[in-house]
Amino acid sequence: MDFAMDQRTKIHPKRYMMWMAIVSIIMMFVGLSSAFIVKRSQANWVSLEIPLVFFYSTGVILASSLTVAMAKRAFGLRQISRYAVWLGAAAVLGILFVVLQTIGFIELWNSGVTVSRNVSFSFLYVIVGLHALHVLGGVVALIVMFIKSFSARNIVYSSLGINLMATYWHFVDILWIYLLIFMMIEG
Repeated sequence: MDFAMDQRTKIHPKRYMMWMAIVSIIMMFVGLSSAFIVKRSQANWVSLEIPLVFFYSTGVILASSLTVAMAKRAFGLRQISRYAVWLGAAAVLGILFVVLQTIGFIELWNSGVTVSRNVSFSFLYVIVGLHALHVLGGVVALIVMFIKSFSARNIVYSSLGINLMATYWHFVDILWIYLLIFMMIEG
C-alpha cells in the first residue's frame, strides 16, 4: 500500500479521542443505568413523575441538534456568517436546555424529591446532572467556535472542528433521549 493511500485511511487523532470519550461516557451511563435497575428492586424505592419541563427540554435539545447540522452545512458551503448564526443558535438552545433542566430539578425539589429523602431520587439527580454537565461542556465548545467564527485570521477551512462538534452534540442529544425513555420506563 502506498503512503498517500495509508494516510487517507487513518483516523484523525482528535476524531479518535472524541470517539474514545464518547465510548467512556456511554460506559459511565450504562453503569449508572445498571445500578439504577439493581437499586430499583429495593423495598424503599420510590417512583416519581418526570416533570413536564423535561419533555420541553427534549424539544429544545432536538432543535439544537438541527441548528448544529445547519451550522455544519453552512460551513461546508463556506457561508461563514450563516455558520456563526447557527452556532450561536445552537449555543443558546443548549443553554436553554440546561435552564429547563434546572427548572425541572427545582420543581422536583420543591415537591419533596430531595437527595436525602430516598436513593431513587439521588439516582435521578446524578444521572440527569451528569448529562447536563456534558451539555454545558458542549455549550462552551459552541461558544468558543462561535467567537472564532468572527475572526478572519482564525478561519481555517478545515471541517474537523465542526464535524467533531456535530458528533458530540448529536451524541448528547441521543443520550438525553435514552435517559428520558429509561427514566419513564424504569422510574
